[in-house]
Amino acid sequence: MTHYGMAIDLARCIGCHTCATACKMANNLPKNVHFNRVRTVGGDSMDTAAGEYGANTMSFLPVQCQHCENPACLDVCPTGATTKDEETGIVSVDSELCIGCESCIKACPYEGVRTLIKSPEYYLEVMVGEYDAPPHKGGTVEKCTFCKNLIDRDEVPACMQLCPGRARYWGDLDDPESAVSKAIEGRETMFLQEEAGTKPSVYYLQ
Repeated sequence: MTHYGMAIDLARCIGCHTCATACKMANNLPKNVHFNRVRTVGGDSMDTAAGEYGANTMSFLPVQCQHCENPACLDVCPTGATTKDEETGIVSVDSELCIGCESCIKACPYEGVRTLIKSPEYYLEVMVGEYDAPPHKGGTVEKCTFCKNLIDRDEVPACMQLCPGRARYWGDLDDPESAVSKAIEGRETMFLQEEAGTKPSVYYLQ
């Protein structure tokens, strides 16, 4: 058994959006679809400092599907399209079973991590990214897959590969020798919407 998870060091994140861009390219995501987003904390809009003049601050919060141990999206799916892999802990959506009812979007406490793809449109006429990136089907909901196709090839998720601040750590949360477990050890951590009781597999290092 493996419990895949990720740790994101907020002190190292510089808000460059490289993780979001790498994810979008690797997964050949359609226009207006993002599995990864980097939010600006406290600002009125993206990359806008919080606070008043002379005492401004700027920090960032990368957000994606949290691949919860107790996912709120699981029980509300009427067709069984949303599943949790008991071997890896990865939460997935089967596009062949998804009917686009958006029940999972409404149940998920993490705003914006799931997207209903109505009719996929692309910036280019050719596919980009990984050769085995999952296809995108209109009328279905999609989200971060933890790049399962890359994991199956013993690689790390695309969002980690180009991060210039080395702010992300990946691996088996049940393995004390994994990179993610070592990153978490001894650090103050937080979870998004912890009160929702979903037990996310994405840790944020303070």
